[in-house]
Amino acid sequence: MSVQVGDRIPSLTLQVMGVSGPEAVTTESLFGGKRVVMFAVPGAFTPGCSKTHLPGFVVQADAIKAKGVDSIICTSVNDAFVMAAWGRDQNAQGIIMLADGNGELATSLGLSKDASAFFMGTRSKRYAMIVNDGVIERLNVDEKGIDLSSAETTLSAL
Repeated sequence: MSVQVGDRIPSLTLQVMGVSGPEAVTTESLFGGKRVVMFAVPGAFTPGCSKTHLPGFVVQADAIKAKGVDSIICTSVNDAFVMAAWGRDQNAQGIIMLADGNGELATSLGLSKDASAFFMGTRSKRYAMIVNDGVIERLNVDEKGIDLSSAETTLSAL
């Protein structure tokens, strides 16, 4: 079952790329006492994610933060090395590229999907959420396309 508005982000340790390599980061440190926009993609460097989804948030980052958002997080079931390389490739400065390497976040949120037909194993569904101090205020999940979880839709919800 998928998380719902009003649910808390689960307590997990994930990774981001630090100066000297992957660093552990907790969901408490990412979401505690902050208003956060987090969006998830099925895979870094995949066409829809690289041509539309992440670029939309890169373009709209300042406008999103101007609405009282402390941070923007992009997450995917990829390792910290891939997420960092994709962030550099997409000029995603100011967006936290959160590695969910084992799919624990996607699974614990009930937002994982079986992408084995595309030889990608278990991945995250495409979604965007607004989180306030660890509590989900808004959740939009795309079953197809990128409309509900786009930067523009998220910005209009703030």
